[in-house]
Amino acid sequence: MYAIVKNGGKQYKVQEGDIVLFDKMSLEPKSKVELNEVLALCKDDKLILGTPFVEGAKIEIEVINEDRAKKVVTFKKRRRKDSKTKRGFRRDFTRVRILKIAA
Repeated sequence: MYAIVKNGGKQYKVQEGDIVLFDKMSLEPKSKVELNEVLALCKDDKLILGTPFVEGAKIEIEVINEDRAKKVVTFKKRRRKDSKTKRGFRRDFTRVRILKIAA
């Protein structure tokens, strides 16, 4: 059984027991939260699509911690122009565990 869930403008395919990195949610560690924005649900090889969300479907998650990802460096150099740009970016995320998928 798996579900497609929407969080922070992105879509994630999750199963029970998975550990997923969501966008920062500003929650305390070990807190439990329910997500109601379930876009699709697959149960016993039967796919249930929502319009836009599956009615009555919930996903129970537990927050593990909040952290920042490794730095991603973007470097652009234009040859023979004496022009270069270096910029770094670190993504804030919340690491969560999927406890239960309820249809």
